[in-house]
Amino acid sequence: MEKRVALELRGRNPSQIKELNLDNCRSTNIIGLTDEYTNLEILSLNNVGLTTLKGFPTLPKLRKLELSDNRISNGLHFLNGCKKLTHLNLSGNKIKDLQTLKPLEEFESLRNLDLFNNDVTNIEDYRSKVFALHPSLKYLDGYDKDDREGEDSDAEEEDGEEMNGNNDSDEEDVDDEEDDEEISLSAVYNSNLEEESSASSLYAGSDVEEEEDDDVDDGELKAQDGEDNTHEESTRGKKRKHEDEEDN
Repeated sequence: MEKRVALELRGRNPSQIKELNLDNCRSTNIIGLTDEYTNLEILSLNNVGLTTLKGFPTLPKLRKLELSDNRISNGLHFLNGCKKLTHLNLSGNKIKDLQTLKPLEEFESLRNLDLFNNDVTNIEDYRSKVFALHPSLKYLDGYDKDDREGEDSDAEEEDGEEMNGNNDSDEEDVDDEEDDEEISLSAVYNSNLEEESSASSLYAGSDVEEEEDDDVDDGELKAQDGEDNTHEESTRGKKRKHEDEEDN
C-alpha cells in the first residue's frame, strides 16, 4: 500500500490531494496514509484485504470512504478523525452485530451507509434497528426507510455541473452563431451596397458619355448649318452681281 500511495501522489504534496484511489493494492492494515492529507475528500480502499482500520489517519475533510470487499469485522472507532463523513461503504466485510456499528453514532453527517453482504444484515428487523441507531442516515444499502431506492448525491452534483457546463457551451455556440449570422448579413449587405454603387457609377458614366455625345452632335450640326448658310449667302451674292451686270 505504501508504494501505491507514493505512486498516486505523482510528486505532489499530500495536502494537494482531494481524491485518492487505492483499490486492489494488497495490505492487511493502513500503511502510507498520514494526517498530511488534510484536504482529502474521497478515499477508495476496495478489495485491499484490510483486516483492521487501526492507524487510520485523521482526515478532517473526508466525506466519502469506500471500504468494500475487505475483511473488517470491528474497529470502526478508528474512523473518528473523519467527522465530515457522509458516505461509508462497508459492503462485503465481516461485520456481524449492531454493536460493531455503535461508533458510527459519532458521525452526525452520515447519510449513506452500505452494509450489503455482511452477516449483520441477517439480524431480525436489521433495517429499522440501524436507522434507529443512526438518525442522520437517509439511505441504508441503497434504500431509504420506505424502501425507495436512493440517488447518489455525488453523481447528481456531477450531472448538474455537466449540465451547466453544456448549457454554457450551448449559449456560447448560440452567441457564436448569432455573431456569424450578423457578420454574414453585414457582408451581404455591404456587398449589395458595393454592387449598387458600382452599378450607379456605370450608369452615371454612361449618362455623361451620352451627354458628351449629344453635345458633340449638336456642335457638329450647328457647324454644318453655319457652313450651309455661308455657302448659300455666297451663292446669292454671286447671282445678284450677275443680274446687275446684265441690266447695265
